Amino acid sequence: MKPYQFDPKEVIVAIDIGTTKVCAIAGRLNEYGKIEVLGMGKVRSEGVLRGVISNIEKTVNAIKEAIMAVEKQLDASVKIVHVGIAGQHIKSLQHRGILTRDNAHDEIGQDDIEMLIRDMYKLVLPPGDKILHVIPQEFTVDNEQGILDPIGMSGIRLEANFHIITGQITASNNILRCIEKVGLTVADLTLEPIASSQSILSEEEKEAGIALVDIGGGTTDLTIFHDGIIRHTAVIPFGGNVVTRDIKEGCTIMPHQAEKLKIKFGSALADEVYDNRIITIPGLKGREPKEISEKNLALIIQARIEEIFDYVLWEIRRSGYEKKLIGGIVLTGGGSLLKHIDILAEYHTGIPTRVGYPIDLLAHGYPEEIATPICATSIGLLKNAFEHRDYEAAIELADSSLESPLEEVTQGEQSHAHTVPSGKQPGWWEKAFQKTKDWFEAEPDPDLD
Repeated sequence: MKPYQFDPKEVIVAIDIGTTKVCAIAGRLNEYGKIEVLGMGKVRSEGVLRGVISNIEKTVNAIKEAIMAVEKQLDASVKIVHVGIAGQHIKSLQHRGILTRDNAHDEIGQDDIEMLIRDMYKLVLPPGDKILHVIPQEFTVDNEQGILDPIGMSGIRLEANFHIITGQITASNNILRCIEKVGLTVADLTLEPIASSQSILSEEEKEAGIALVDIGGGTTDLTIFHDGIIRHTAVIPFGGNVVTRDIKEGCTIMPHQAEKLKIKFGSALADEVYDNRIITIPGLKGREPKEISEKNLALIIQARIEEIFDYVLWEIRRSGYEKKLIGGIVLTGGGSLLKHIDILAEYHTGIPTRVGYPIDLLAHGYPEEIATPICATSIGLLKNAFEHRDYEAAIELADSSLESPLEEVTQGEQSHAHTVPSGKQPGWWEKAFQKTKDWFEAEPDPDLD
C-alpha cells in the first residue's frame, strides 16, 4: 500500500505528557482550516506524578514509543514537537505595567505593547520559578480605562493589567531533557489548560464568560475566560488517580481492578444508579472473589468528585467571576468521561455544566479515538502551534540544541521561546520550510527504531 502523501512543511506534531498517558498527535490544516490528523500515538505514562516528571527514564521511553507510532503512520521522521506543561507547581499572579511614551501624537503600535510585555518578564519571582506566559488584560491610555486593543490610539501614558503564569524551572527543564533524550527539539512549551481551551471553547463562550475544568489523571486545571481573555488560572492537586485510589482502598482490591471498575461501572452520582447491580471482582490466588454494589461504588466516587468541585468552586469565587460565567462550566480531560459527572457538577456548584469534546477543530473523517476529552490538550497544542508557528525560530533552536542541548539561558531569553514574531514577510518561510522538509524526509533516527 502506497503511504499517504503530504507536504512535510504543513505537518506539526504535539505531545501531551500527562500523569496517566503520553499522547503524540501529528496533523495539518486542510483548506477549510480544520485539523487533519495524520498520526497518533498514545502510551501509558508511568514516570509522571501530578503532572510533573518524576522518572526521566520511564518518561523518555513513553515519549519514544508514542513518537515511533506517529512516525510509522507518517512514514517519515519527526524532529520538532510542540509540548504542553502542567502540574501543581503552576501559579498565576496579576501585575500592572506602565509605559510613558515620547510623543503623544504618535499612534500606539505593537512595539509599545511588546515593550510592556518584555517588562513583565523582568519581574522578580521566588527562587526556582520562571514566567511561562504573559497575557494582557485591559489597557489604559491616558486614564481612559477598559480598552482591549489600544493599537492606533494616541497618548503619552500606556498602562496594562497582565495575567502572568509561572512554573518551576526544574519542571520545564525536565520536560526539555526528556524530549532531547528522544532526539527531538521542542518548538515551544504551552500551558496545557490554555491548549485545552483552544480545542474545547468557542470564541463566543470565551466572550460570554466560562470556566474550563480539565480533570486529568494527577491534577485538575481551572481556566476562567471573560470578554475573550484569560482572567484566572489554578491547578488543583487532585485528579482521576485519587478516585481510583479511593476505590482501591474502599473495596480492598488491586489498583488495575479499581481503574477498570471506575471506567466500566463508575458513576459520579449515586442517585442516578437504579439497577444497583452486584459486581464480582476476582480475588487473589486462592482467595474468595469480592463483591461490591454499583451504588456503593458510585458513593465512593461521588465523595471524591464532590471534593474536587469544592476546590473548583472556591477558585471560581476567589477569581471574582462567579456571577459572570454566562457560559457556565465546561468539563474536559479523562476524568470528565465519568458517567453523570456533568449533572453532579451542576448540582454541586449551581452553575450550568457540559462536557467538552475537541471535535469542532477536526476535519471530517477523524479517527474515533481522537474525538474524546482525553485528547483535548493534544488537539489544542496543535491548534495553538498552527496559529503561532515560527519555523525560523524552531530551526535556530534546533541548530543551537545540536551544539549545546541543555545550555542555560537567562530567564528573559527562556521566556521568549514561545513568543511569536509579527510582521514577517512571506519570503522568510521558503528557507524554513525547505529545512523542515529535509528533517521530515531524512532517514529515521536509528535510536527510535
